[in-house]
Amino acid sequence: MLLTITTASQPATDLGYLLHKHPDRCQSFDLAFGKAHVFYPMAGENYCTAALLLDVDPVGLVRNRRGPAGDGFHLRQYVNDRPFVASSLMSVAIARVLGSALSGRCEQRSELVGQSMSLTAKLSVVPCRGGDGLLRRLFEPLGYRVTATRHPLDEKFPEWGESSYHTVELSAECRLQDLLAHLYVLIPVLDDDKHYWVSRDEVNKLLSKGEGWLESHPEKELIARRYLKHQTGLMRAALERLVEEESPDTDEDEKTHAAEEEAVEAPLRLNDQRLEAVVAALCDAGAKSVVDLGCGECKLLKLLLKDKSFERIIGMDVSYRTLEIAQRRLNFDRLPPKQRERIEVIHGSLMYRDDRLAGFDAATVVEVIEHLDAPRLAAFERVVFECAKPRTVIVTTPNVEYNVRFETLPADKFRHKDHRFEWTRAEFQEWANAVAQRFGYVVRFAPVGPVDSEVGSPTQMAVFDMEIQR
Repeated sequence: MLLTITTASQPATDLGYLLHKHPDRCQSFDLAFGKAHVFYPMAGENYCTAALLLDVDPVGLVRNRRGPAGDGFHLRQYVNDRPFVASSLMSVAIARVLGSALSGRCEQRSELVGQSMSLTAKLSVVPCRGGDGLLRRLFEPLGYRVTATRHPLDEKFPEWGESSYHTVELSAECRLQDLLAHLYVLIPVLDDDKHYWVSRDEVNKLLSKGEGWLESHPEKELIARRYLKHQTGLMRAALERLVEEESPDTDEDEKTHAAEEEAVEAPLRLNDQRLEAVVAALCDAGAKSVVDLGCGECKLLKLLLKDKSFERIIGMDVSYRTLEIAQRRLNFDRLPPKQRERIEVIHGSLMYRDDRLAGFDAATVVEVIEHLDAPRLAAFERVVFECAKPRTVIVTTPNVEYNVRFETLPADKFRHKDHRFEWTRAEFQEWANAVAQRFGYVVRFAPVGPVDSEVGSPTQMAVFDMEIQR
């Protein structure tokens, strides 16, 4: 069972400091199921590769085993793939042998811990119960370029078909600590099995190693279910704690700030005008399927549901609590079956590629982009315009020039305390034109709300339409 990690970031031998393993030495470690060996096939200034090799004793796995005996196949400890393929044994080895790197500790060169590096991890053989598609759904949202080669059951008998085993390479610019945490959690998820009894302690391990990425991963429910070996109670506990860790204070602050913004705009009934303008633009585009990104409490979805021309309606938001409120307000449980089939709300982040967003006629992004800082805005652009690729994208955002017309808004203040920016008309058009050119769209602009001859309208809207390829 072999894992290699290669870096091209120079000096490449800094990898040895992060792993706490000297490139000039081969080190061996005793584990409950065999031995782990760490060595460096290559160690130079330009490239450095560290290898973690496990020599597994499959019979040792069943000694002093806790929990149920298994599936009743008594020779399983003698006839299995455990010595050869990456599994939960590899996760244990990462935690035991590379624990300092996994925890983000590097006493000799502490400044390296937070640095992103050009890293490539290669798993020589890993089972993936779900095929190439699952591999990509798990790792691509985390920013990895995935290369997977599937192996036949037996090269001498091609008619037997493909196996579930793959050789996998994952490449990214990231911190080593993050790479190890992703591998620690996701290798057992790919295998969909663990070699030991899963108890409530595993929930803590999952949340600890998933901190900062699992809560926004589009496949977090599948990850929790497989990591916790399909124990429904443990999976529910993990997901509930992920929801709890979305700070309640942050949610309350968001409600307060949203109310403040609504109070500023209330005299114009601006939110109603925004939603009406978006619905009109969707009708003009002939959209039948719509995904509302950053749907909040689903006010737009409620309008779309009233129009039977919209056959498929999905709202996505990063906050579980907000989606729970939205479902109650939409009376999901009371909707007639035909209505219920048309609408869905899903949890997800605009920062990660999500295959669930593909295939829609239109995507709406209503008063969302101004909440994103520059790196997140760039990620959002790729997720929506490059990966999801709806035929039409409708974006609205405040026009900062109009703020002087709001009597209750102090000078030089944004309408919402969480806004990272509010653009002028020229700035919005410059951004939208650049996005359209980069991703193959044409864009037009429309005012929303009363138009002032000096400062324009309070809200500005861009409608992106995919260019027809000639």
